[in-house]
Amino acid sequence: MANEPTTDERKMPLALAEPTVHVTASWVSGLSLASLGMWMASLTPIQVLLPIQLQNIDNKTKLLSLGLVSGLGAVSSVLATPLAGALSDRTTNAFGLGRLRGRRHRWTLAMALLAAICMVLLGHQTSVAGVAVLWVLFSAFQNGEYASLSAAIPDHVPIPQRATVAGWVGMPQALGLVVGTVLVVDVFDSKLIPGYLTLGLLLLVLAIPFALLTDDHPLEAGHRDPFSWRKLLGSYWISPREYPDFAWAWLTRFLASLAIAMGTLYLLYFLRDQVHLYKTNHISATSGLLILIVIYTVCVVITAIVGGIISDRMGKRKMIVTVSGAFMGLAALLLTFVENWAAAEIAAVLFGVGFGAYLAVDQALITQVLPAASDRAKDLGIINIAIVGPAAIGAAIAAPIADYLGYPALFGATAIVAALGSIFVWRIKSVP
Repeated sequence: MANEPTTDERKMPLALAEPTVHVTASWVSGLSLASLGMWMASLTPIQVLLPIQLQNIDNKTKLLSLGLVSGLGAVSSVLATPLAGALSDRTTNAFGLGRLRGRRHRWTLAMALLAAICMVLLGHQTSVAGVAVLWVLFSAFQNGEYASLSAAIPDHVPIPQRATVAGWVGMPQALGLVVGTVLVVDVFDSKLIPGYLTLGLLLLVLAIPFALLTDDHPLEAGHRDPFSWRKLLGSYWISPREYPDFAWAWLTRFLASLAIAMGTLYLLYFLRDQVHLYKTNHISATSGLLILIVIYTVCVVITAIVGGIISDRMGKRKMIVTVSGAFMGLAALLLTFVENWAAAEIAAVLFGVGFGAYLAVDQALITQVLPAASDRAKDLGIINIAIVGPAAIGAAIAAPIADYLGYPALFGATAIVAALGSIFVWRIKSVP
């Protein structure tokens, strides 16, 4: 049948073939909702709940504690994502029911459930060690879900539609932060237990429609590579010599993510301790952070969608990535020299415009340089190292810079990193 993968060795199964049929609006909506729940649960704690929780545990060590916890979570993500991706790439149609017979959906549901459990338990922790352990476990499971969800685009979306779809699917990364922050700050008044509980439940509930109501191409055993521990461990490495475009795409994503990590990790403390927001503007630091996130998110939503559409029509990826990186660099450069509330608002606009366009176009670019269709989720897991790994490195870099040299030096370094990412994207040759 046309909608089933064939076992005929002369015909590529749908699970491994390059997609040619445009996906529907309902399919994009389902993936976007699942992404929204995942990003709400992963980003809101970093910006709001974890800083408050660690400050309540020990105010004197809050900077180092937040850097440690976020760094350990990033290491966990780096280790988990390629492994989860490699396992979903090898998952066959055995033991599955209905739409859960495919390679991805079973992993999406299982990882979302385990991550939600960790999120609920996290709210009850009263020590730095307890917070760190639960955040490490949550990060592993959340990134396991990310591995299966991110593979949906190269699995199902044809290249001429990818930047548009990536814009809609990438937009929840910013929207999730603002929705999660509104829930945590305004609805639950920054209370930890109900905040974590709500985020955990939404993470699971929003993943269910996509997993149960959309198709997931099954992979029959005859098309699966034989299991090998050596190959599984080799999932963490792709030769830059053999796949130079993939390597440059990885590096540009790494630098952009590093700029994001360095520029946003201590934003709450920056507003409270450097801008002295309450004294100068009679706005609490948490309320100020929410305002900045809303401004940033509106800009991200607009440019992610518009930038994706423009990129698909023009066929140009690298130019838009460069421009978006320049906007993010300008945002950091502004805060290097001007430390007040107005500058923070303008920086939120610049950063949102840049990051929104970057989300859509760079994701589409990356899917065009993946080495093999049989390893899409694993290879995107390698890319995910470039997304979450900088959170650990960014924390290690940002903490001493902010502590000893001050916030201007931190934002100046952020601008330099963003500029490098914009330059290196032009080393990619196979994508215009």
